[in-house]
Amino acid sequence: MVETHSALMDQIYRRQRFFYDATRKYYLFGRDYALRQIQAKAGAHILEIACGTGRNLDQIDMRYPDRHLYGLDISSEMLLSARRKLGDRAKLAQADACNFDPASLFGQAKFDHIVMSYCISMIPQWQSALKEAVSHLAPGGALHIVDFGDQSRMPPWFERGLRNWLARFHVTPRDDLKMILAGIEGHHISHVPLMRSYAAYACVKKRIIGPPS
Repeated sequence: MVETHSALMDQIYRRQRFFYDATRKYYLFGRDYALRQIQAKAGAHILEIACGTGRNLDQIDMRYPDRHLYGLDISSEMLLSARRKLGDRAKLAQADACNFDPASLFGQAKFDHIVMSYCISMIPQWQSALKEAVSHLAPGGALHIVDFGDQSRMPPWFERGLRNWLARFHVTPRDDLKMILAGIEGHHISHVPLMRSYAAYACVKKRIIGPPS
């Protein structure tokens, strides 16, 4: 399954990676909104799951300099572009979002911030990917998610057209994201529709559990 999905992503992005950033800015809305929510402290460790071309990590580096950046992606093709863009500013590795060991990949087990930008709509086992991401948060850490919303406030014709178009690229909006996140216990959850629910931003903040009194 992992090898099949990796091969599919490589097939999709083998050529697209060369013009990905130039085209996606016209419909992957909300990415910069999500990055503004990070508010990373000095020395913070920030991981992007499904980092793609490295566009978001590049923006994070400009917005929050002197942080420790990491990125993983299942597509070796996308990582070629990410390495070219980021150089030694981030540690990058090929891995499956649903099952990865950051200590082995990066020498870092927990992260202050984890970003998942427009990837859960492309990950078949996306709920497993969410649980995997949360498991790698440091105490007080936050998982920042931005992706397509449920389009509930968009005209029906727009929603039908968008979903049919996205399906051509193996993209499926996760309409039940808010409900799935609500089932994650022991964390603070927030969910914000963006642009009349075209997109959505969600944050899972890991609570700090103090010693027994």
